[in-house]
Amino acid sequence: MKKAYVFPGQGAQFVGMGKDLYDNSPEAKELFERANEILGFRITDLMFAGTDEDLRQTKVTQPAIYLHSVVLAHTLGKEFSPAMVAGHSLGEFSALAAAGAISFENGLRLVSKRAMAMQKACETECSTMAAIIGLDDQVVEQVCAGIFEVVVPANYNSPGQLVISGSEKGIEIACELMQQAGAKRVLTLKVGGAFHSPFMEPARVELAEAITDTIFLSPICPVYQNVDAKPTTDPARIKDNLIAQLTSPVRWTQIMNNMIADGASTFIEVGPGKVLQGLVKKIDRNIEAYSA
Repeated sequence: MKKAYVFPGQGAQFVGMGKDLYDNSPEAKELFERANEILGFRITDLMFAGTDEDLRQTKVTQPAIYLHSVVLAHTLGKEFSPAMVAGHSLGEFSALAAAGAISFENGLRLVSKRAMAMQKACETECSTMAAIIGLDDQVVEQVCAGIFEVVVPANYNSPGQLVISGSEKGIEIACELMQQAGAKRVLTLKVGGAFHSPFMEPARVELAEAITDTIFLSPICPVYQNVDAKPTTDPARIKDNLIAQLTSPVRWTQIMNNMIADGASTFIEVGPGKVLQGLVKKIDRNIEAYSA
């Protein structure tokens, strides 16, 4: 029986996240306080007792989810015994830190840098995202390819659930065409911009420099990365894929299928929420999935 540990991305945050860890584990408390120092503000105050609006700030959301996930993995101790790991978008940084490819501190610095760079990129263009429910991936891809505006597949979440990214006008056109093509549901998302699309190129360039300058080691197990959905333990390849991630789609469906094909029989979600467990069940109902 192989255990796959998976780490959630943006949108999984909630007020109070991580407080139980802080209150009950001296090791967790030390890591949270170190994070406050590195970030230069008390993110723990916002995580434990802030508002939903506080947590929706990009500079808070991404480090908060990373912190909750990685600190939780640390407190599991010997219980954390992955045969493989993966993280959804931002969660890839959590997976890499938990698996020892990057240090806790360096991972936090990269996530903070990523959040700021993405925020900047969002402010330069009017762009957004939408979830398309109930269409085959190929149909969604064909519709996107036929639109004159920039519209691309961004998150392959599960069969029949694909998130698209693009210009506001492009997404508006795409949503109409998706409904005409037979989508069960089309939902424009409340996000700052078009993540995992060409609109994130300025952020990719900015983050590339920081990733290049960061020390990466071989992780304790294969990491299935968003860009190609394939397992790797090679630090150079991990870096390249991480740099490409911001402008490439998250191939989560493919990652799950590859992990299952490679023997994963249990998926353990490490971090806030239960989104990834739900996606696992949509891909294969026979697979066991639960929270750490």
